[in-house]
Amino acid sequence: MSARRISYQEFTKTAPAAQAALLAMGKAVEQTDLDKQLVELVKLRVSQINNCAFCLQIHLTAARRIGVPQEKLDLVATWEEAGIFTARECAALAWAERLARLAGHSVSDAAYAAAREHFGEDELMWLSVAIANINAWNRLGAAFRFIPPIAKQAAA
Repeated sequence: MSARRISYQEFTKTAPAAQAALLAMGKAVEQTDLDKQLVELVKLRVSQINNCAFCLQIHLTAARRIGVPQEKLDLVATWEEAGIFTARECAALAWAERLARLAGHSVSDAAYAAAREHFGEDELMWLSVAIANINAWNRLGAAFRFIPPIAKQAAA
């Protein structure tokens, strides 16, 4: 069995200002005109890449609540091959993967230009903020192995 790590509840109690800042960043994205379903798909894909079960479960729940089609939830991990995502969704998912996998790479002009074909400058900025925000949450959730809420309910 793995060593005990910091729980989400301990994180929120010990670092309330950090939690509030991350939540505020997410709220700022929510207040934009970006399509909420698109943002949830991006958060799901980045959470898959970063192996964050906590964020994945939270954003699956959020995506279902706002009506993201089940087929898209089922296939977001293989979005390039699925053939069910719009060109705009594909551009957002490609951008999300590029920003989630920055280690040792820069973001090329070609990747930026491809994203800009589907997003205005402000939209791409806010999409990038959403990606940065979920990346930050993922790093905390994965580092401390925050237990997904549904797993807690199942264990009870």
